[in-house]
Amino acid sequence: MPKMADTPAAGVPNMMNNLPQRVFLAEVDARFNGTIRGPVIGFPERLAMFWANHFAVAVSKGPALRVTAGAFEREAIRPHVFGRFENMLLAVETHPAMLAFLDNQQSIGPDSRAGTRSKRGLNENLAREIMELHTLGVDGGYTQRDVTSLARILTGWTIERGQRGPHGVPLGRPGTFVFNTNAHEPGPQSLLGVTYRDDGVEQGRAALRDLGRHPSTARHIALKLARHFVADVPPPALVSRLTDAFTRTRGDLSAVYLVLIGSEEAWTPELVKIRSPIEYVVALLRATGERPKPQAIAGTLNALGQPLWNPSGPNGFADTVDAWASSEGLATRIDLANLIAAATPRNDDPRRFAQAILGPLLSPHTEHAMARAEDRKQALSLAYLSPEFQRR
Repeated sequence: MPKMADTPAAGVPNMMNNLPQRVFLAEVDARFNGTIRGPVIGFPERLAMFWANHFAVAVSKGPALRVTAGAFEREAIRPHVFGRFENMLLAVETHPAMLAFLDNQQSIGPDSRAGTRSKRGLNENLAREIMELHTLGVDGGYTQRDVTSLARILTGWTIERGQRGPHGVPLGRPGTFVFNTNAHEPGPQSLLGVTYRDDGVEQGRAALRDLGRHPSTARHIALKLARHFVADVPPPALVSRLTDAFTRTRGDLSAVYLVLIGSEEAWTPELVKIRSPIEYVVALLRATGERPKPQAIAGTLNALGQPLWNPSGPNGFADTVDAWASSEGLATRIDLANLIAAATPRNDDPRRFAQAILGPLLSPHTEHAMARAEDRKQALSLAYLSPEFQRR
C-alpha cells in the first residue's frame, strides 16, 4: 500500500503498545488480508459489509469500541447474514459493542430498584436508533411515545462490569451482555399498539422480534438492499418484490437475496453505482495481490473518507454516488491509483493486466487511453481509474 497511507486514521493513537489499537489493527489485517482473499466469497463478503454498515458502530467512541468493533462484525453480523433478520437484530442489540456505542448501559428505569436510588434515568439512544435505523425506518409509523416505551423495555440490557445481582451474585463474565434486573423498569409496556408483559429480558426480546418482522421493517430493509446492490434510486417494482419476500418468509434473508439476484434489474450492464472507498481498496488489493500492513490500510481508508468501523454517526456511511464522487475524493483516488501502479509488478503488460481484471467490462475507450499512455505506470493508473474499475 502506498506510503501516503501509512499515517494512522483520524483519532487512532499510533502506539503499538496500546492494546485497543493492537486489537483494532489485528482485526483490520484479518478483514483485508484474510477474508476478502477467498475465491468464492464475493457476495457473502459484500453482504457482511452491507450489514456492518446498516448496524454501524464507531471506534472513535473510545477504547471499548476499538477493541470490540471487529468482534461485533464477526460475532453479531456474519453468523446471521443468511439467516432470519430478527436473529441478527437480537445478536446486534445484545452485543457489547452496540450497547456501548449507543449508551444503553447508562439507561436505568426510573421506577426500578436502581432508579429509585439514582439520579440517572432513561437513555433513549439505543431505542431510537433501533426504530429509526435498524428496523422501521424514519417514516416507519412510530412516535416518540414508542421510542420511550422501547427504551423502558430495554433498561437492564447492559455490559458485565462487575455488577451484582439481587443476592450479590455476579451477573456474568466481564465484557459480555447481561440483564440487570435492578435497572429494569418494572411493569408492562405498550409499543406500536402491542402490550408486552414484564417478563425480564424476554420483554425486550419479544419486542425486537416483532420489530424485526414489522411491515415497515420489511420495506426499509428491501429499499436499502436494492439501493446498495442495484441503484441509488432503486426500481419501485424491485423494492416491492423484496418487501414481499421479506414479509412472506418472516424475514428469511436468504429468500430475499434470491429475489434480488434473480431480478433483471440487478444484472443491468450499465455500471451505475460507484465503489465506496472500502470497496475500491478491496478491488485494488484483489487486482494486485498486495498484502499491505494494517496500518497502511487504515490510513488509506481514512484518506479516502471511509475509515473502517468509524462513521460519523449511527446511520453509517452513505450508499450513493454523490457521497463518493466529490472532486476531493476523486483526487485522492488518483493519488492512490498512481502509487499502486508504481508498486504493481513490472512483468505485467498493462493491457493484458486490464483485460484479466476487468474481463468483458473493459471498454474500447479505456483500452485506447491505455495504449496512448506515456509509460507503463500511467497505463496502469488509467486502468485503476477507469469507469469500469471505479463503478459496479
